[in-house]
Amino acid sequence: MKKKVGILYGGKSGEHEISLLSGANVLRALDKSKFIPVPIGIDKDGNWYIAEGFDPETSSDPAETVEKMAFVIERGEWKSVSVPFEIEKLPHIVDIVFPAVHGVNGEDGTLQGLLEMLDVPYAGCGVLASALCMDKAMAKAVFKANDIPTCRHFLVHAGELFDDEDSVIAKSEKEFSYPVFVKPSNGGSSLGISKAFNKKELREALYLAARYDNRILIEEAINAREIEVAVIGNKEIRVATCGEIVAADDHRYYDYDAKYSDNSGTLLVIPADIPDAIAEEVRALAKHAYKATSCEGFARVDAFWDRKTGRVLINEINTIPGLTKYSLFQRLWEEVGVGFTDLITIILELGYERSHN
Repeated sequence: MKKKVGILYGGKSGEHEISLLSGANVLRALDKSKFIPVPIGIDKDGNWYIAEGFDPETSSDPAETVEKMAFVIERGEWKSVSVPFEIEKLPHIVDIVFPAVHGVNGEDGTLQGLLEMLDVPYAGCGVLASALCMDKAMAKAVFKANDIPTCRHFLVHAGELFDDEDSVIAKSEKEFSYPVFVKPSNGGSSLGISKAFNKKELREALYLAARYDNRILIEEAINAREIEVAVIGNKEIRVATCGEIVAADDHRYYDYDAKYSDNSGTLLVIPADIPDAIAEEVRALAKHAYKATSCEGFARVDAFWDRKTGRVLINEINTIPGLTKYSLFQRLWEEVGVGFTDLITIILELGYERSHN
């Protein structure tokens, strides 16, 4: 019997629009011979809605029905074909949830905790891994404790910045030379991240990051190639090939526009043009980091290959990576022969497996 899959999209974070693109893409890719899609949206105020009258099972043209729904989701018009939904009814209408909700209140463990309380199986990482990987400073602490190399960094609380910004800047200048990266500790999609080349830019970057989180990471900027790998699995972990991100010359780093715009000039090289030994080191460290942070289901692990020292460093783990048409995650699996539809099926099966063990 087909399982009903609640595809969640939207959410309260600054990544709302990206989540709509991911949700629409998952809806299109879902294997309709095995699953019945149930589109469920969350608006920016946190209100839940369910698609009204959406039933590919009885439609004369199921593919067109799905495409129309996917189209209104990615255009942000999904509420026009949806009705308010009471969350407590979720266990009665779906068998499992695929959360395509990025950012705060989506991939930080809060949504996962809600689904646990409702006793609803879901795809992807659990509460602990989701919360841990969403917080860059905490993830790096786990990396360090497990001998996983990562960039040098230190944490600043917004209160410290507001009380004495000069001391914060002085500490950064003592620890690192320019440029430095400044990031909200808890966030995704490069929102609130800046690369500062001088004191003025550092000050501006700190206050920008403070708009997104009260914990701010200041990190050394290394001259590195950006390598990413896609990982799936619970107890048995599989790592896809490596991909390389080459940002356009007018992008200081792989920022929000570079990730989600088709005219950014960003080049995604799959497989990455790197020596086999480096590729294997990246994949091994990615697997180590995935296990150390208790990840399950799927995640994307981002790494640096330092041009100067040759070191491989793990930067961060994204527990609900972008699944848009521009996203690297599914393209890395396609490179090794796993299509997007099969990938979604595997991820759902892993979620169902975890909830029933």
